[in-house]
Amino acid sequence: MSTPKNPHALKQFTIALTIVLVGVYFGSMLALKKADSDLRNRQAPARGLGHNPPAAPDSDTQVSPRETTEMDDFSWTNEMVWIPGGTFQMGSTNGQPDEVPVHTVEISGFWMDRHEVSNARFREFANASKYITIAERTPRPEDFPGVPVENLKAGSIIFQPPGFDVPIGNNSHVWWAYGVNASWKRPEGENSGIDDRMDHPAVHIAWYDAMAYCKWAGKRLPTEAEWEYAARGGTNNFLYVWGNEKGDPAKPPCNIFQGSFPNNNTVVDGYKATSPGGKFPANIFGLHDMAGNVWEWCSDWYMPDYYRNSPAKNPQGPENSYDPNEPGVWKKVTRGGSFLSNDAYLAGYRPGLRMKTSADTGISDTGFRCVKTGPSPEEITKILAAR
Repeated sequence: MSTPKNPHALKQFTIALTIVLVGVYFGSMLALKKADSDLRNRQAPARGLGHNPPAAPDSDTQVSPRETTEMDDFSWTNEMVWIPGGTFQMGSTNGQPDEVPVHTVEISGFWMDRHEVSNARFREFANASKYITIAERTPRPEDFPGVPVENLKAGSIIFQPPGFDVPIGNNSHVWWAYGVNASWKRPEGENSGIDDRMDHPAVHIAWYDAMAYCKWAGKRLPTEAEWEYAARGGTNNFLYVWGNEKGDPAKPPCNIFQGSFPNNNTVVDGYKATSPGGKFPANIFGLHDMAGNVWEWCSDWYMPDYYRNSPAKNPQGPENSYDPNEPGVWKKVTRGGSFLSNDAYLAGYRPGLRMKTSADTGISDTGFRCVKTGPSPEEITKILAAR
């Protein structure tokens, strides 16, 4: 870099250079301090409800696989879709910071539920196993020290429009509320029900609850990589579940929030909350509602920088969890967006977008679907023919 020959200009140049160097120094110190703080937060002991690595409650571990002969004739495949293995580009360069770097991932073939687990299916499980979801359980005083016992009531988190304008940003607490007695049986809390929504996805499902269902059904939750691979159309690497074009706003391709979020839902898609499985077109694999409707649990822990060192084949997720927004809270990944996803707030219906929630938390727009490792359709045909 050449310096000015004019003394006045040289003085200005020296002052400017000093300011830049001081700025770089303090900027570096702040960055180092933040990095050091970030490291300490990662190593800090977990604390509070949902802040520890999940150890399933006793009622979860007591769930047994259902008695069935389905495994003998492969009839379990009737409600599932075969996802052939392949290689795809995981992540996104135009999304959130935790979606990079884009990296090549190879996935082995697997079976995936055609639809999100419905209220009818979850009721069958609950009745057969006598399982009680976390939302239906009265919170334990030891998990909420200092909270009066009379305030500890069963319930879950529900969407509640504030009724006043709020700037879109980090204001999500404004439109969430604790719904007493809200659960999969009562999606909006007291005085709500599911009698007319048996074909809708079950909501207020915590990760523990989903895992209990999987154990009973003889299935498992998808890994984050399996989920994104299936949503993107496998080796097609689609930008959206339905292809590479965003879609017609007048005819939404999935169930999300239309209008001015969070107060004015114009319901262009026909649904203010969840929609029945199959009401929107399936993706190339025949999977419905991989975008919108409800967030879906994955098996992986959440780490914002996991993609930097993710295995190239069948990644299973990290061994621990860290969310810089809530250090100490161990979280599991959710994918796919929900009926509350909105372009102006959170385009969660993009297949590359990652969300995370503590494993014991149920929300009115969170559900799941299952996957299963098993022989391909061709292999099943050979097995059955040989009998």
